[in-house]
Amino acid sequence: MNQKALSRWLKGIVLGMGVCGLILYFLVIPIAGDSLVVQYPEFSGRFWPWMIFLWLTAVPCYAVLFWGWSIASEIGQDRSFTLKNARSLKWIMVAAIGDTVFFFAGNVIFLLADINHPAVLLASILVCFIGVCIAVVAGSLSHLVTKAAGIVEENEAYI
Repeated sequence: MNQKALSRWLKGIVLGMGVCGLILYFLVIPIAGDSLVVQYPEFSGRFWPWMIFLWLTAVPCYAVLFWGWSIASEIGQDRSFTLKNARSLKWIMVAAIGDTVFFFAGNVIFLLADINHPAVLLASILVCFIGVCIAVVAGSLSHLVTKAAGIVEENEAYI
């Protein structure tokens, strides 16, 4: 697979993730929340705080998609190992860590405010684990791309 084909595939994946996120955040979650409120009217006061909280967690996710698109564009131009890509991966790591901390802290605060259930807090630990895994992978890739960019610059200096 050449660089341009890889770039197109990566951009398609980024677009697909963006569309899936829109469907999840603006269709599936509100419909599920509405059905919970219909079944359990005592949850009506919890709907909007949760919706706003979940929408706020989407912001770093879409920032990550922006950086992913940027990396895919660089790959398409045959500039895979550049410091720009390393910085983008570092920002992905920072966004993943920030979103994970925000998501966990929000769940704890909602639990203390009696807007959350302990089982939801326990389930959110899985989501936080996934966020930490994404951050570790992005940080590791950033380190490796930085090293590779140094080697590429070194080799170009000799030619």
